[in-house]
Amino acid sequence: MATKAPSTATQQHSGAAATKPGLRKPVFVKVESLKPGTNGHNMVVKVVSSSTVLDKKPRNPTYRGPQNLNTKIAECLIGDETGTILFTARNNQVDLMKPGNTVIIRNAKIDMFKGSMRMAVDKWGLVEITEPATFEVKEDNNLSLVEYELVSVAE
Repeated sequence: MATKAPSTATQQHSGAAATKPGLRKPVFVKVESLKPGTNGHNMVVKVVSSSTVLDKKPRNPTYRGPQNLNTKIAECLIGDETGTILFTARNNQVDLMKPGNTVIIRNAKIDMFKGSMRMAVDKWGLVEITEPATFEVKEDNNLSLVEYELVSVAE
């Protein structure tokens, strides 16, 4: 029985791994530059306020799986020196979003809720506490108070 030579696909793969480009540096943006329907935002913000919207117990408390956790959702007003926006914190994120905390938000997306912008971080993003920021939050420029209307363009 003869042994097979490695395929060209295997050879190409190992060569590609050696010339793989490095990770890109994150680009941090300011709150005032956020637009509806965009994603991939990185920013350093302060938590102005936080209120729990939903704290629900699991349906089947005898089941011991990963879904057997309380579902927690909080709406948090976050901002930087350019403005503020509402952030929807889910489950573990709720504990990090305490008023006065400074957090780094990575890979956030802008969702639309009842015609206004909300920021959220899904499983591909990250929320982490960092050292307190030196800036003062500009609270009179709340982007979540701007109401958007979906306009369909007729051809």
